[in-house]
Amino acid sequence: MTDATPDTPATPSIAAPFSTKVIEGLIPHRWPFLLVDRIVEYAPAEKRIVGIKAVTATEWFFQGHFPGLPVMPGVIQVEALAQTMAVYVATQPGFGDRIGLFAGIDEVRFKRVVVPGDTLRLEITMEKLGSRFGKGRGVASVDGEVACEGVLTFIIPPAGVLG
Repeated sequence: MTDATPDTPATPSIAAPFSTKVIEGLIPHRWPFLLVDRIVEYAPAEKRIVGIKAVTATEWFFQGHFPGLPVMPGVIQVEALAQTMAVYVATQPGFGDRIGLFAGIDEVRFKRVVVPGDTLRLEITMEKLGSRFGKGRGVASVDGEVACEGVLTFIIPPAGVLG
């Protein structure tokens, strides 16, 4: 394992935590759509990564979901899990500059409402990672209670497809 600070671009041998700056060096998402604040656990030997999203009252999606009753949309929770998976994939050899796209979202269940003030823990365990396809199980939780869980799959399209 190499020595690295949280503000150094991640490589397969970097230790957690990863700061927002490191995350932005790995995936293309930016405010207001960057939904992972930091990576707190990174265990490549276990094919596992854990991110954190602090859910604040000023999130853009609360303006319309729902006025007077702010609830984090389930699709945003799934996207936060996908971004956490993208950070994991970007740290693997040969994936750093490649962008994945959703191929499937299966077995997704929402079990707890997520509201302002919650801290969403985003855990991904990779089940498969090939050169053009990946699959992982994601669990988003708050204070140990599962909020959202499911299986996320992605593809990496051929060069030129995205522009």
